[in-house]
Amino acid sequence: QVQLVESGGGLVQPGGSLTLSCAASGLIFSGSINAMGWFRQGPGNQRELVARISNIGTTSYAPSVKGRFTIFRNNAGNTVYLQMNNLKPEDTFVYYCNIQNSGVNYWGKGTLVTVSS
Repeated sequence: QVQLVESGGGLVQPGGSLTLSCAASGLIFSGSINAMGWFRQGPGNQRELVARISNIGTTSYAPSVKGRFTIFRNNAGNTVYLQMNNLKPEDTFVYYCNIQNSGVNYWGKGTLVTVSS
């Protein structure tokens, strides 16, 4: 029932910016805002945490993106964004949205970000 739909990926030149969005539907009401995060994965690599925002709004970032990326959500807690600035070729991955709802982890299908000149 829970669905996560990512959008905003695409081709961008080094130094450019993109904003990823993840809209969730069918979330089970639990009386609190869900924790949300963005992960990324390339061929042959493990999925790694990029950014996370907790149920109380605490944010954390991977060292490789800190200072360049910003995670934020809407007030209802059903949409999470990732503002990506000063993109580098090393940021080329499939990016996945993750939401913890009622103790269960849900994932989007991913959106590809390609950084190339």
